Amino acid sequence: MTPPMDSSGHAARGDAAIRRVPLGSRRMALRLVAMALLMALLLGGLYAFNSYRSHAISAFFAHNRPPPAIVAMTVAERQTVPRYLTGIGTIAAVHQVTVVSQVGGMVTQILFTAGETVAAGQPLLQLDDGPEQGDLKNFEAQAHYAAVTLRRNQELAARQAAPLATVDQNQAQLDEADANIAKTKALIAQKLIRAPFAGRLGVRQVEIGQYVGAGTAMVTLTDLSQLYINFTLPEKDAAAVHPGQAVQLGVDAFPGQSFDAKIHVIEPQIAADTRSIKLQAVMANPDEKLLPGMFANVRVVLPPAADVVTVPETAVDYTLYGDSVYLVRSEGDDAQGKPQLVAKRVPVEAGEHVGDRVVILSGIKAGDRVVALGQNKVLFDGEPVTPSEAGSLVPPAQIPNN
Repeated sequence: MTPPMDSSGHAARGDAAIRRVPLGSRRMALRLVAMALLMALLLGGLYAFNSYRSHAISAFFAHNRPPPAIVAMTVAERQTVPRYLTGIGTIAAVHQVTVVSQVGGMVTQILFTAGETVAAGQPLLQLDDGPEQGDLKNFEAQAHYAAVTLRRNQELAARQAAPLATVDQNQAQLDEADANIAKTKALIAQKLIRAPFAGRLGVRQVEIGQYVGAGTAMVTLTDLSQLYINFTLPEKDAAAVHPGQAVQLGVDAFPGQSFDAKIHVIEPQIAADTRSIKLQAVMANPDEKLLPGMFANVRVVLPPAADVVTVPETAVDYTLYGDSVYLVRSEGDDAQGKPQLVAKRVPVEAGEHVGDRVVILSGIKAGDRVVALGQNKVLFDGEPVTPSEAGSLVPPAQIPNN
């Protein structure tokens, strides 16, 4: 069959070319188009689902906030608080000695028991005084003979039967004998060792039969009825102290107890090495609970500070960036129409501690509500809070041990 010819005499090849395209290639093209449309539908659906999910999550968190944090609240109070100057000191006895012998000799008697309380002048030890007792009798005999001779010669001299020089000689002999008697008695008294003052004895350091020389330690004697407290304060506090000022002290042996004293002496110079001033307080110790050598935490009582703002110590949050408290404020009403309370972190300047409270120098004022316990439940500044029920939050120090 002769193909059709165009006006120029050439055969028309268009329809023939179309008819020559294989049927399989057309089917493949249709499949690719269908797959592209299906992929577009899947991607569009996934995008629509993700958009819907994000919107739903945002709407959920926007309308479903967590319940308010349960915290314990308190009110900042205006109080009059005591003030102190603190220092470290050591307790010393007003009267404390080591009993020693003034002369040498052998111990013949021990007249005390270690640890007992003795009176002033009470005999403690006896040293051998046999030779001195013999000398005393000899000198007493000499004094008696000299007195008799003096009296006889005085009578003779009165009748001008004896010279006055003999009378003077007899008087000198009598005086010498009396002097020897006094010296011997003093030596005998030194060999009977007595307590120089009333107090409590320590550990015995000698034995019967032991020879002791002059200055040998025998036993310590301490008067515990009155004690000194020696302590120091910084130079800047020198103008705030004066004799007679009240002092309170505590010792490790009696935790939680306070003992009263008064400033007795203030050193009239500042230590050049430590730039501190030395003070000495005196206190009565009638029950003898405190002992010399004890370490003491000293507080010098100052006039109290009036009208200062205080909060419980647990309300202050101490950090490297400064101290702060959570201030509780009302911000509108909640969904039930009740006042909505929120916790706002407020920086404060904390002062000294007074018991379980802290003085707040600035940042809040008296009457402000603050979070006392449960700050760890406040996750962000401005979080809603609700007061806990009475007794539901108890400071650890107040929880009884089972």
